[in-house]
Amino acid sequence: MNTEKSINGVDIGQLHETVESIGNDPDLAKCRFHATNRWVNGGHNRAMIHDFYAARQTIPHNRDFRLEIDEPPLLLGEDVGANPVEYVLSALSGCLTTSLVYHAAAQGIRIDEIESTLEGDLDLRGFLGLSEEVRNGYQNIRVTFKIKADAPQTKLDELVKLAQARSPVFDIVSNPVTVDVQAQKMTGSMH
Repeated sequence: MNTEKSINGVDIGQLHETVESIGNDPDLAKCRFHATNRWVNGGHNRAMIHDFYAARQTIPHNRDFRLEIDEPPLLLGEDVGANPVEYVLSALSGCLTTSLVYHAAAQGIRIDEIESTLEGDLDLRGFLGLSEEVRNGYQNIRVTFKIKADAPQTKLDELVKLAQARSPVFDIVSNPVTVDVQAQKMTGSMH
């Protein structure tokens, strides 16, 4: 049995304790994440993340996170932040990497380095309403991992497959999810 306290920056004892607690009380696993967004100008808007709900409580982050969202000049923006579809790639890369690292740690596999490259193909004719046959979002996404670890290639392939199988963001982008969108008229100034 592996007696190391931490592998890949993951506290193994806490990981096993969390898994056991959720196994004994599935309601502890229910989470709700929040973001607010405010339009600034043109394609520029700002998302704010303050807290989340997990383990039957609202938990504030150590600090608020502010994400600047914009479009590059070619797409009529001022390039003050990544565009929304680039944030999707970033979220996917972060979630796949975290999933891979956590599952490797749970198996006692030490990871020295991980880099990933993500590319997504998108045809603007869908967004612009020029073709109903063209999807608005990504038509496909390619992810390539470079992993330095003391493990054979077959084990690294297995970890990448496990990361895909367990990553919440991979699940979100590869399966339909219900999204309820509604509009409410603002009264007065929000500033």
